[in-house]
Amino acid sequence: MTTRLATYAATALLAATMLAGPACAYTVYVSNEKDNTVTLIDTATLEVIKTVDVGNRPRGITISLDGKHLFVCTSDDDTVQVYDAKTMELLYDLPSGPDPELFVLAPDGKHLYIANEDDALVTVVDVESRKMVAEIPVGVEPEGMGVSPDGKFVVNTSETTNMAHIIDTASHEIVENVLVDSRPRFAEFTPDGKELWVSSEIGGTVSVIDMATRQITTKVEFEIAGVAKDAIQPVGVRISKDGKKALVALGPSNRVAVVDTASKQVEKYLLVGQRVWQLAYTPDGKLGFSTNGNSNDVSVIDMETMEVTKSIPVGGLPWGVVVSPD
Repeated sequence: MTTRLATYAATALLAATMLAGPACAYTVYVSNEKDNTVTLIDTATLEVIKTVDVGNRPRGITISLDGKHLFVCTSDDDTVQVYDAKTMELLYDLPSGPDPELFVLAPDGKHLYIANEDDALVTVVDVESRKMVAEIPVGVEPEGMGVSPDGKFVVNTSETTNMAHIIDTASHEIVENVLVDSRPRFAEFTPDGKELWVSSEIGGTVSVIDMATRQITTKVEFEIAGVAKDAIQPVGVRISKDGKKALVALGPSNRVAVVDTASKQVEKYLLVGQRVWQLAYTPDGKLGFSTNGNSNDVSVIDMETMEVTKSIPVGGLPWGVVVSPD
């Protein structure tokens, strides 16, 4: 009887394992600003697959909705390069203004909104026709780009003007300028589109803007024991798919803040590499990744335990990061 029960248990375990199937594996793409390369990481093994040469000073990086095309802001080439995401073969360039730094892809995948740092413009490019369809004047030193989940608004942050510019994507007109703290770097919408989170590097805060009123409702502030206030510099911001947590990269403090989006309170600080810059999640929400520019590595964050589990060496001065959709 015991042998029979053991056999049943083993069979049930095997069946459950087969039904569960293998864990989802994604590819992480990291732009290395100093080396002019992009590093690919396998999320199943958390090992580097390969590192490939790209254009000069790659920073902003994103991927098409179907995962076929990788877009890279090659800032010193004044262009956006498009690669085959599997083979990393350069396919073509997209037009851009001078010094493209960050960009965002529309939710329908049709348009790319590019911040051109040296020209005080946001460039709108039709991805299919590969043509520039609009240039939108914004503040001085535009950098951060965010797009609402419904695609109706795109937001640019201008570092010197200290504003978040809310742009109507239908008219390509600015509908609101929201003054935030000094040197805004990044813009991120909550999944429901009701809030816009804007990081301010020198101001040391994240401003939370109510999109219904277009007013700042609160500011998230940071304090780390033993770390000087001026070393706590919010840069990249990413909000989880369920909208409950936000990760905030805090620059030379070498920390990522975990923020409860409901209370706007910091729950903990994660020690990562040196000069943490940008962030990304796997589509299943299980892992987070931070690029750490001065230590030339990527930190892996377990999103369930909120612990850093690994450091992966990449290229020189890792800047941007994106994860494949499948």
